[in-house]
Amino acid sequence: MRAGAGATCLLEASGGVSIDSIAEIAETGVDRISVGGLTHQAGALDLALDIIADPA
Repeated sequence: MRAGAGATCLLEASGGVSIDSIAEIAETGVDRISVGGLTHQAGALDLALDIIADPA
């Protein structure tokens, strides 16, 4: 199907991708690999941006 679509058809691998499986998936010839673990497993950061007016 991809050969018939030409170079404008890009293939993406997504879902269940881990750092350990990226090399094997890349060898299949896909153009993009989506790794949700980069955001799903990231720790949270509680950050406040309080602005205090200068009373002077």
